[in-house]
Amino acid sequence: MKQAHENLTPMAHGAQNRCFGCGQANPVGLHLEFFLAEDSAVVSFATIADTYEGPPGYLHGGIIATLLDEAMSKAVRACGLVAMTRRLEVDYLRPVPSGSPIRIEGRVVRGDGRKHWTEARILDANGVVIAEGKGLFIEIHR
Repeated sequence: MKQAHENLTPMAHGAQNRCFGCGQANPVGLHLEFFLAEDSAVVSFATIADTYEGPPGYLHGGIIATLLDEAMSKAVRACGLVAMTRRLEVDYLRPVPSGSPIRIEGRVVRGDGRKHWTEARILDANGVVIAEGKGLFIEIHR
């Protein structure tokens, strides 16, 4: 799944992060690890257990949406911003298998003030796009 010519840099996560998608401190979370690509996209390589199935052998649609949302959120964070999902659109192109390796990619496609438009996709082990998403994230100030 990883291209030999890719230069991916690991993204750091806080040790006490309880995020369902990427938090290592969440005992029931997905524990996704993300990497920053040279083109500013984020990439995660994952195998999601059958614990998160809908139909036997395939991930629940809500988990697929979570994977896409997480990739888009990390793409915004890679820009040094903290933002929350305002809108999420998912295209379920093919069933996403559980227990099989997948690649998740996310990127920011446009920004305007506090608004950041994003895209993400999930690819199977053969590089076929099996789900896509678009999102709008709103930057928050803490």
